[in-house]
Amino acid sequence: MVKVRKSTIVDAPVEAVWRLLRDFNGHADWHPAIAESRIEDGRLGDQVGCVRRFSLADGGGELREQLLALSDAEPGFTYCILDAPMPLIGYVATMRLRPVTDGRRTFIEWESSFATPPGAERELADLVGDGIYEAGFAAIKARLEQGGQGAGASVAGPATVARTSAAQRAPQPRAAAAPQPSTPPGAIEAGAMVLERYGGPDEMVWQTLSVPPPGPGQVRLRHTAIGLNYIDVYCRTGYFDLLTPPGPLGMEAAGVVLGAGEGVHGILPGDRVAYACPPVGAYTEARTMDAELLAVLPDEIDDATAAAAMLKGMTAEFLLHRVHAVKAGDTVLVHAAAGGVGLLLCQWASHIGATVIGTVSSEEKARLARANGCAHPIVTAREDFVARVQEITQGRGADVIYDAVGRDTFMRSYEALAVRGHLVSFGQASGPIEPIDIGAFAGKSATVSRPNYGHYVGSAEAVRSISRRLFEALRHGTLRVEIGQRFALKDAAEAHRRLETRATMGSSILVP
Repeated sequence: MVKVRKSTIVDAPVEAVWRLLRDFNGHADWHPAIAESRIEDGRLGDQVGCVRRFSLADGGGELREQLLALSDAEPGFTYCILDAPMPLIGYVATMRLRPVTDGRRTFIEWESSFATPPGAERELADLVGDGIYEAGFAAIKARLEQGGQGAGASVAGPATVARTSAAQRAPQPRAAAAPQPSTPPGAIEAGAMVLERYGGPDEMVWQTLSVPPPGPGQVRLRHTAIGLNYIDVYCRTGYFDLLTPPGPLGMEAAGVVLGAGEGVHGILPGDRVAYACPPVGAYTEARTMDAELLAVLPDEIDDATAAAAMLKGMTAEFLLHRVHAVKAGDTVLVHAAAGGVGLLLCQWASHIGATVIGTVSSEEKARLARANGCAHPIVTAREDFVARVQEITQGRGADVIYDAVGRDTFMRSYEALAVRGHLVSFGQASGPIEPIDIGAFAGKSATVSRPNYGHYVGSAEAVRSISRRLFEALRHGTLRVEIGQRFALKDAAEAHRRLETRATMGSSILVP
């Protein structure tokens, strides 16, 4: 992410500067880069959620920006780009005003964060910092520091005067006829893939939702990347009751904080954050949620990596370090070794010093697993994995088996287990496991466990501990996230179809 921050001091009181800047549609009156601007849908220029559409004076195209937050108590506002001719990806900006000591001058800070195509970082940072922010500061000073404007005289420019005069000449509508906001006060609108009823992928449809302002202990964030996980399929079909339709699916995403409610500590507007936790609701462009389970992202970890790694990476952490503490010399069997969690398990267990065996469904996936620490990939279409594990371990079996496949592999996994081995069942992609006779597992003094993600990552303390270890592993190269597929959020149904038919490799993300 590129971060741009510029500031200046204007020789005018805060009240005068704020009168000039407060109208989100007023930038055409003072910024030299703006030719003309209008607010869509008949909204007001200070209504949170309003969208301004404006053209550039140099003929460079048209932009659409949305007002995300506005405060009169601490003058300032936050907004984002919805559409632009330049590739400012995920652009969110904030302008703040503060009085300078004696109160007759104003400190203005204008900052933003955004992503760019590779190699365009410097060019676009200069465009924003110099062409927009510095040019804007110069225009504000020219307006307010000349002709007595700094003393609090009117700041209306020619365009404002023209609009006001026209409004005074026109018949005035009754107050009751004024346009009404389509969203509650302080709310913003966001597109989302909403599950209308339990069932197949096509039960998800694109809708516009109202996203409320953050309450105590909450933040509102704009998503930049959303993780796709098999638990989303379980929720979609109703196998897991984490969502009662209608509503958006998704437990994992990364994004930018737009605003924080009272009692939120350690997270500020503009921070890049990620999460992987209930309640579900990540399949949306923006959402409001509790702040305590969010993790602030280090600068070295980009949003796409975070969205692809949080749920899978934290799962791998507690599977390898808490459910069963893998150590050097262990033999580990990973089913679905070329999947999102499978690749991370292979990498991390190999780094610890374990011998990693993995099952995959194709030669292509075998090559991917091998490149990620799986010493012995087994293509199950042509090899029996139990016989192969016994061959590799010279009849001893695996010390721990991580099985997210379920019905098709569970009982055979027991056959591949070593005496006093540990069979960890953490998913059921092939279907529910049939009832088992626990007495049968006495033949190997086996341990069988079924960890629940929420029981390991369900508190702020656990999130901090597990995400800290995950981020360190990503920073040091112990873990590498393979993003095999990227889908537009609107294509979530196709993403689910690909996931269910095992036509994906590595992690998949949805991009709003």
